[in-house]
Amino acid sequence: MATQQEVERILRVDHAGERGAISIYTMQIAISKYLWPGCVPALEEMLSHEKAHYLIFEAALKKRNARTCYALPFWNFGGAALGLITALFGPTAIWSCTAAVESTVYKHLQEQITFLKKHDKDALLAVQAIEADEKSHLEHALKNGGKPARTNKIIWAVGSSSTSVAIWLSRRL
Repeated sequence: MATQQEVERILRVDHAGERGAISIYTMQIAISKYLWPGCVPALEEMLSHEKAHYLIFEAALKKRNARTCYALPFWNFGGAALGLITALFGPTAIWSCTAAVESTVYKHLQEQITFLKKHDKDALLAVQAIEADEKSHLEHALKNGGKPARTNKIIWAVGSSSTSVAIWLSRRL
């Protein structure tokens, strides 16, 4: 039973994380349309991926009759706040936020994949279905100025630590 609970916890956290990503990108797009239109096509593509990922995890939770994360509103609000703040600071901040969040997410996915390979093939497929998109988001962000350089350290710290805290909180709720 403990293994099944951990699998459901993984799916809940990933579902909530996708909700947060949707909120980040939605807010960044809203601001970027006016201030940084060159960022919009890539952000819209990433948003479409995150929406698809959200549906993958929602379906996986429903298939198991498992609940969603109680911290879902936190992910929604926190993502919107992070998206708003970083978008106001410009393209470098947008891509630094994306890189920080996606690097944390990608590391988390690798840990999940290791566990799920041993315990649940269906959940493993759900996680693997998003892995390439998340890595491509990270690579795009790094290529477009999101490297953790001196000027981006604060954004990296906020993006990665807020993602880590949200993951930690969601594992408990």
